[in-house]
Amino acid sequence: MRLSLLAATVLAAAVPLAAQDDEPAPHRTTPSAVSITPDQMLAPYYEALRQQVEMPVAGATPALSPAMTLTRIAFGSCNHQSAPQHMWAQIAAQNPQMFLMIGDNVYGDNGWDADAGLESLRKSYALQASHPEFRDFRAKFPMMATWDDHDFGLNDAGASFPMRRWAEDLFETFWGSSDAVRSRPGVYESTITGPEGKRVQIILLDTRFFRSDLKRMAWSKERPPLGGYLPDASADKTVLGAEQWAWLEQELAKPADLRIVVSSTQVITTAHQFEGWTNFPAERTRLLDMLSRREASGLVMLSGDRHAGGIYKAEHQGETMWELTSSSLNLAFGNDNDRSTAREPDAARVTKFFAEENYGLVDIDWKAKTLTMTLKGNTSSVLAEQSFGW
Repeated sequence: MRLSLLAATVLAAAVPLAAQDDEPAPHRTTPSAVSITPDQMLAPYYEALRQQVEMPVAGATPALSPAMTLTRIAFGSCNHQSAPQHMWAQIAAQNPQMFLMIGDNVYGDNGWDADAGLESLRKSYALQASHPEFRDFRAKFPMMATWDDHDFGLNDAGASFPMRRWAEDLFETFWGSSDAVRSRPGVYESTITGPEGKRVQIILLDTRFFRSDLKRMAWSKERPPLGGYLPDASADKTVLGAEQWAWLEQELAKPADLRIVVSSTQVITTAHQFEGWTNFPAERTRLLDMLSRREASGLVMLSGDRHAGGIYKAEHQGETMWELTSSSLNLAFGNDNDRSTAREPDAARVTKFFAEENYGLVDIDWKAKTLTMTLKGNTSSVLAEQSFGW
């Protein structure tokens, strides 16, 4: 069964009215409002589709022991299924205890507009699963994942994407998501690992499923050099949605010694008009405020998306907050770091903006209570490094 976007749109926009056989349909002068969402309209189609297609899976990954004391975590973003998979061996050589895939884990949003079944996304997952470099890495290292737009199903999309439920099903099946994730809309997740005094909480946010539409700049012949979106502080706009905001506040109240908060898009910077929390300044402030009110702990933020990496710093309510952006694993847009840095001046960035392929490391020294963020290139040379205590 194949459902075109046109058919899906028609289904999502209208419900056929059934007339009674024994009496004429009542005369109506104005159309009746129908309270039904695209998710509800498409649900029967996806239920049938599940029975007809093979759902790709990434394969088994070791469980992360709740008692493990974490000292090294690796992460990355923007991994194209059709590009070389050389970075997995580079990361494995660093001996991380776990790896975080933080968005654009495949690029499957090509051709979605011809098929409500997101066939290109499903095929992208299948191709990624076929790579021995990826399979071998996943079989050795525990992995957690969240998504960004290209594995959500549509470039720069959010809650209004009508195929989001099917994209979520594909994601959760591929990554083997936990029962907690599968039980609710969206793919956000949290885990606490380690003994008292060395507890690490990892929070993976979902910045796609609930996010409001972006405010676009007026059309012009030339695309703005640093993106095409405008900040939108409207009170009805959201990034995480009400349920995820409430969940996050509860998670930040749990006892932990260090918290790693993952956002697929950048949090601290306001220097560009691409995607990021800068698109929703009130929501960005809300996040930073909520992080500052957390139960006492260390804190670092991780992000991706940009096809370049760097380290960022912000002062908020008397606290220095740090963010490491790592992007991309195998889809860099260039390797001229000086040009990339000059193109995007940013007072919040404390390093160059590294355009070459890269991945990130978080090293924890529990004795000194020090965290070191490292950005490494595609030969594992150190591009940037920053240590701080808590």
